[in-house]
Amino acid sequence: MKASGINYLVDAGPIAGLFNLNDQWHAWSAAVLTALDEPVGTTETVWAEVCHLLGRNRPCLLEAIGALHAARIILLPVWHSSARIAAVLEKHPFMDAGDASLVVLSEKLPRAKIITTDVRDFTVYRRFRNEPLPLIHP
Repeated sequence: MKASGINYLVDAGPIAGLFNLNDQWHAWSAAVLTALDEPVGTTETVWAEVCHLLGRNRPCLLEAIGALHAARIILLPVWHSSARIAAVLEKHPFMDAGDASLVVLSEKLPRAKIITTDVRDFTVYRRFRNEPLPLIHP
């Protein structure tokens, strides 16, 4: 699948919530992500956060990796735009690299909505010059 065909980008929280039945966001994540009949995109940095969040819960981690293998989750490259990621990080001093990578990916795929549980931060972040991100959140 081409990156341009991705309509949804997803942050680490909803992915971890989908696979971990004990996660506080499990019900919401499962309802949103299973309702989509198409793959979702994310960045390798966000994927690393998912692996960290699921860490010691080996069955959940393996299930998440299975979703990657089945192409329900697509890893999209963004770090070739490292200068833009740095600029976004400078604009938002408390932002982490995973969030910055997702914001920059959103600039590359402006019609894609970002699925996140991190409402506090993602409602503050901006793409391009000052455009709010299109979000799906609890």
